[in-house]
Amino acid sequence: MNNSKTVLKRQGLLRLLFTLRHTFNGLKWMTRFEAAFQQELALFLLLGVFAWLANIPTSDKLILIASLLFVLFAELVNTAIEVVVDRIGTEHHELSGLAKDIASASVFIAMMISTLVWWATLWA
Repeated sequence: MNNSKTVLKRQGLLRLLFTLRHTFNGLKWMTRFEAAFQQELALFLLLGVFAWLANIPTSDKLILIASLLFVLFAELVNTAIEVVVDRIGTEHHELSGLAKDIASASVFIAMMISTLVWWATLWA
């Protein structure tokens, strides 16, 4: 490094533990403060149990559950984008609104994908 101070980065198990701590903090915040995530998490738990108990092959169960996780993933990214945009400024700006709209659309597409996966797996 060119800096006079060398920054030591965490490696191995220590890095994993700190990463898990940040992951837990993010999930905890989403569960406490983000209504859409709370609703999607409740739906994930309900449908996840249904999928696991359904009389279908294990691979189908995992596909159904993965599609629900994809919705949660999209909501996490959507909220992250909203938080960053709001940190930059809360005044109205066309590009800020567009970023939030596009992020919201990604959640909608994830929901549509999940719906199609469930339909194709259980009823098609």
